[in-house]
Amino acid sequence: MAVIESFRDLRVWQTAMDLVTECYRLTRRFPDCERYGLTSQLQRVAVSVPANIAEGHGRGTTKSFLNFLWIANGSLTELETHLLIAVRLGYIDDEELTHVLDLIRQIGRMLIALRRSLQARDD
Repeated sequence: MAVIESFRDLRVWQTAMDLVTECYRLTRRFPDCERYGLTSQLQRVAVSVPANIAEGHGRGTTKSFLNFLWIANGSLTELETHLLIAVRLGYIDDEELTHVLDLIRQIGRMLIALRRSLQARDD
């Protein structure tokens, strides 16, 4: 198994960065009254996904990395909730939601695979 020298080499981090870009694109159209509400919450939780992957990698231990991958996974579920709220409020449509949910599911699967790989290597 190859050693990942930088978190930037991780496909899951790269895809999570794409998710951040997509979430920022979506929230640009949210009403101004949401600037400090849903817009801020959605952007912050989107950013936390790749940030936690990077931080976990930077901690230098498998145990810590695994913990931060779980935190990133939790952020994905929080992000999905914020997106569903945005749909209910009419800020994004179902087609846009489907695209972002596909990214979320893809990242979730990648996080599972990375955790399993790390656990197998640590055993």
